[in-house]
Amino acid sequence: MNWEHAERVRFLNLKPSTKSISLRLPIGLLKQIKVAANKRDVPYQSLIKI
Repeated sequence: MNWEHAERVRFLNLKPSTKSISLRLPIGLLKQIKVAANKRDVPYQSLIKI
């Protein structure tokens, strides 16, 4: 492979791959997360990802 003629390419619309997982949390912690998410007006799942 000859890298002398290579050009840099940008993929502007490329999104990182994600995978769905199950997560077990103590009930009290989940309630705290939901309260914090509600205060920020975001879904609690999004807050967990952050």
